[in-house]
Amino acid sequence: QVQLVESGGGLVQPGGSLRLSCTTSGFISDYFAIGWFRQAPGKEREGVACTSTSDTSTWYTVSVRGRFTISRDSAKNTVYLQMNNLKPEDTAVYYCGATTAQAMCVIRFYDDWGQGTQVTVSS
Repeated sequence: QVQLVESGGGLVQPGGSLRLSCTTSGFISDYFAIGWFRQAPGKEREGVACTSTSDTSTWYTVSVRGRFTISRDSAKNTVYLQMNNLKPEDTAVYYCGATTAQAMCVIRFYDDWGQGTQVTVSS
């Protein structure tokens, strides 16, 4: 069973930045895609940013486009989410997920999950 571990969350002021990391115990190439999802209190988990493991294809939810960037370092078995110009509505628990299905950022196809890291954006 492959493990995914998130880190990098914390408290930041609006307009600030954070970088989240997702480290896997196995090979990134074993998955079709790896993504970042978030869940705010009282809301369903939603896709934020996802990346193919085999090419440069990426997907971002509309609300974070131009502010967030997903990247990966295969040698470190790590996927990153650089979050800039953070807004209060970005507050959520952020989860790293991985899928072997050919679906970039469709949550129901994601098989493995980390335990999440809290991101709080507040003045």
